[in-house]
Amino acid sequence: MTRHCVPVRIYYEDTDFSGNVYHAAYLKFFERGRTELLRDLGLHHAELAEQGIAFAVRQMEIAFVAAARIDDLLTVTTEVAEAGGVRLVLDQTILRDDKVITTARVTVVAIKMSGGPARLPAHLRARLVPGA
Repeated sequence: MTRHCVPVRIYYEDTDFSGNVYHAAYLKFFERGRTELLRDLGLHHAELAEQGIAFAVRQMEIAFVAAARIDDLLTVTTEVAEAGGVRLVLDQTILRDDKVITTARVTVVAIKMSGGPARLPAHLRARLVPGA
């Protein structure tokens, strides 16, 4: 799997009193990156829900490197670092003009909406890990 990119524009609602992006807003941007990666692989959250499956963030490590500000156009990149039967480890970066703003390593797990772990759908795993 190659690096997936999605643009994100910063709006007033994303900023705090100082005019910088509020730290929690970066979580939304990373979520958009992960969702768009899955969408581009042909997997939609609504379809997973129909199968009784959802993704949950299990762990996230974030490094805030620089501040983003209103009207900035950022790029969220997402790369699959690891893919197991139930979990994905993703490396994500938010850039402005190819300069790193924020990085994250995110572990997501597939879960049954009724509770407990679920296996990643075979067609998704095949697209994430060719030859798996």
